[in-house]
Amino acid sequence: MGESSFSPLSSAGESSLSEFDVQKVTKSHFDLLGSYLESKENVQDVLIYSYTKCINGFAAYLDEAQVTSLKGNPGVISVFENQERILHTTHSWEFIGFEANGAPTLSSLQKKANFGEGVIIANLDTGVWPESKSFNDEGMGPVPSRWKGTCQAGGGFKCNKKLIGARYFNKGFASASPTPIPAEWNTARDTEGHGSHTLSTAGGSFVPGAGIFGYGNGTAKGGSPKAHVAAYKVCWPSENGGCFDADILAAFDAAIGDGVDVISMSLGPSRPVEFLQDGMAIGSFHAVKKGIPVVASAGNSGPVAGSVAHGAPWLFTIGASTLDREFSATVTLGNKKLFKGSSVASKSLPAGKFYPLINAAEARLPAAQPADAQRCQNGTLDARKVAGKIIVCLRGINSRVGKGHEAELAGAVGMILANDEESGSELLSDPHVLPAAHLTYTDGQAVMNYIKSTRNPTASISPVHTDLGVVPNPVMAAFSSRGPSLIEPAILKPDVTAPGVDVIAAYTEAVGPSELPFDKRRTPYITMSGTSMSCPHVSGIVGLLRAIHPDWSPAAIKSAIMTTAKTKSNSKKRILDADGQLATPFAYGAGHVNPNLAADPGLVYDTNVIDYLNFLCAHGYNSTFILEFSGVPYKCPEKASLAEFNYPSIAVPDLNGPVTVTRRVKNVGAPGTYTVKVKAPPKVSVVVEPSSLEFKKAGEEKKFMVTFKPVMNGMPKDYTFGHLTWSDSNGHHVKSPLVVKHA
Repeated sequence: MGESSFSPLSSAGESSLSEFDVQKVTKSHFDLLGSYLESKENVQDVLIYSYTKCINGFAAYLDEAQVTSLKGNPGVISVFENQERILHTTHSWEFIGFEANGAPTLSSLQKKANFGEGVIIANLDTGVWPESKSFNDEGMGPVPSRWKGTCQAGGGFKCNKKLIGARYFNKGFASASPTPIPAEWNTARDTEGHGSHTLSTAGGSFVPGAGIFGYGNGTAKGGSPKAHVAAYKVCWPSENGGCFDADILAAFDAAIGDGVDVISMSLGPSRPVEFLQDGMAIGSFHAVKKGIPVVASAGNSGPVAGSVAHGAPWLFTIGASTLDREFSATVTLGNKKLFKGSSVASKSLPAGKFYPLINAAEARLPAAQPADAQRCQNGTLDARKVAGKIIVCLRGINSRVGKGHEAELAGAVGMILANDEESGSELLSDPHVLPAAHLTYTDGQAVMNYIKSTRNPTASISPVHTDLGVVPNPVMAAFSSRGPSLIEPAILKPDVTAPGVDVIAAYTEAVGPSELPFDKRRTPYITMSGTSMSCPHVSGIVGLLRAIHPDWSPAAIKSAIMTTAKTKSNSKKRILDADGQLATPFAYGAGHVNPNLAADPGLVYDTNVIDYLNFLCAHGYNSTFILEFSGVPYKCPEKASLAEFNYPSIAVPDLNGPVTVTRRVKNVGAPGTYTVKVKAPPKVSVVVEPSSLEFKKAGEEKKFMVTFKPVMNGMPKDYTFGHLTWSDSNGHHVKSPLVVKHA
């Protein structure tokens, strides 16, 4: 117990002491501690703190015998061990497995990596709100000497040891703008909130007491909370997104030169784009060439098949799913039926109080179309019909918070936001301006049917409640873009999924939480949903792996996270999709991130620049096209094959007779023998050769082949799924999804 510290408290404590008394108490601590040491000269070596203001005691390194002796001293009230106390987090990192009941677990990757200390995470987004507590530099170490970046002036911007760099890039945006951009836009300051949220999720500092309107309170922090961060503002206010390839490429160029270790990119095309025409694919290729992992959002165009963005294999593409926390608001109808909804409204109604209930379609102004009024669009509601009532608005067309604003203008006391059929069961916790609850399509229809069948319908909306430990979770978010990749279906995308629904993180104080002009509220932290939120979770995890494995390539880091991902929820059953059906790898890729295992994956599927160039050859690019990625002339091999590209997942979109796929795995653990186990996709025969691999040292690489054969000609007609797992006797399970379809 020589390295433990204890705090003996004597019975002579006082609440207010003079300077003389402070010195006297300090001396008494020295004398008491010295009497239990071999020499009083050793006191300074073992004393950690001397408490002299409000507490009379001290903390020191003591062995077991010294503790026992101190406990027997009648002048000592208490002696206790200096235990590590829990952090009460804003929860997504606890859900991922870094903590249990708020306390770091023994296997916590965060703890092993010292919370990402020394790593530099770059974020390409809408900039950053530098005054946010998530970017305070208290307790931060010095700026790494390799850092060559800058903190661009403009907008009263200041950097520190946490936020070590900030740049803005708007020339591409300006070139497409019909009017000159305002001079005040020449700043990396975030006036939209998106960039502050994503950057703080990846690498924000510890911030106790963070929440939104009193909900979800806890300690906010990023995945790598001790990492240094840098903001690269590439997105600007625009109806169409405002992020232009020219600016994005300039930011990549700057970030690579600045010396960053990870690049996070929560932005992308509205539809899949061929690599050659995608500035993000090109810029990220150059980053990966320099050994910098690039993490990107999969897109929010789900659940449409083939909607996934960022199909390049050198990118780490992230889908979005729920976590086991919900912000619930319960709707109770006059007939006593209850419906659990979602909200983070800044106002609430008295608990249990019922109000008249009206469907928005029945509250329209004479000139308004019923369909427009049903969705509570601007200028459609009749205040004489709405005032003092709870109104039911249908989701779609205009913003969800905007519907509530329109209802409030008409005098509504509350709003029930009912999903349309397309939105199904997807619920989001929005910062509504009036008491509100968001219901599923089925529940919304039940409320509307109640209104139709009742002469005087009534309802109540409970105050918002934060629920933890909700089962089952994760569930795939309906909005999360899905595979297969339309650009290259031989690469399974997304790669993994991570928390992306109702994530609490930092926000700008330049606009209200709804970002709408009428919203005068301000909050330093907010919930947001999207693959934009799941992406920086993985960026933070990548930062931790960079800290403990600085020699790993971007591909090795990606492989470690993919092959250790899980495909079961906290219900111990397979992950579900938003519609309640079983989700597939086209939704979650290899599975939900399970980062504590990624620190020691056993084997990795490693890939180098030549592998990526050969992939482009197999994809059909000629030497002229490839030059845009390679930067130097590159001659394609005579028989470049997608089947030989070394990816951690295996997709065969053209099974027409036997197809053999080749993979290589590198040992990054102890020597050992791995054996393979296959769960074959339905109607497909799968044979792996060899069926065991022996590794005698770290860094050794072995090749294996997987042969797929249809059990019946022409089958399977649709995609089917399975998995392949290499396991050793040391607890490593290296799992790869198998995705197969007949040509």
